[in-house]
Amino acid sequence: MNLSAMDAAELRDARDLLENPGLAAKISNLIGSPIERGFAMLPQSWSMAVNEATRQAIEKALDVALRTLAHDHLQKPSNMWHKLAVGTTGAAGGAFGLAALAIELPLSTTVMLRSIADIARSQGEDLHSPEARLQCVQVLALGGQARSDDAAETGYFAARAALAKAVSEAARHVAQHGAAATGAPAIVQLITQITSRFSINVSQKVAAQAVPVIGAVGGAVVNTLFIDHFQDMARGHFVVRRLERLYGAEEIRRVYSGF
Repeated sequence: MNLSAMDAAELRDARDLLENPGLAAKISNLIGSPIERGFAMLPQSWSMAVNEATRQAIEKALDVALRTLAHDHLQKPSNMWHKLAVGTTGAAGGAFGLAALAIELPLSTTVMLRSIADIARSQGEDLHSPEARLQCVQVLALGGQARSDDAAETGYFAARAALAKAVSEAARHVAQHGAAATGAPAIVQLITQITSRFSINVSQKVAAQAVPVIGAVGGAVVNTLFIDHFQDMARGHFVVRRLERLYGAEEIRRVYSGF
């Protein structure tokens, strides 16, 4: 089945969102300072702190996804409200620096997840489905290339393929055992894979906030850009999934690759 002109235009827009410049480029363009400058200002122990905060944030996001998203009565995607909420937490992060990350990041990530779920529902996803809820969490792994990725295998579909097995096994486990068994190997594996990708974007955010001139106001701006990035990833991802339900995954990938 050939895509309608309207659906083809939506798919092209989704591709533009999903394959656009990464978070680091967006931040650098916004603050007029290379991300590398911020990295140089961070203490030697920053990487361990970022990885631990990221893991805790993903665990919290997964818990929220499995326990509450299906019960939320979400209406029209309230992107601006979510941006304001994340901007407020970013102001605290910018004011207190790396020490605040363990508190700020789980809060910001939870707000972003609810924004992602808003967008997913607006594209026809059934949030009562464990697979759909896990797809919301998977969005946090988009737009951040893992260190283990092959240089030739980048981009949206490569990221989806890398996570497909972990998402499928975790969804099957939740469907069989419910949300309580979050320590099961299938869930732990999914957390590990998403953390490895999400931490790339978190590191870039932390580096930007480390630049002295950024401060609390700049921290709010960087965090707003942070959620805006993942709202874009969510819009692109769930448009692609909606069109796959209409036309089939192979046809959508073929057209997507031809743009």
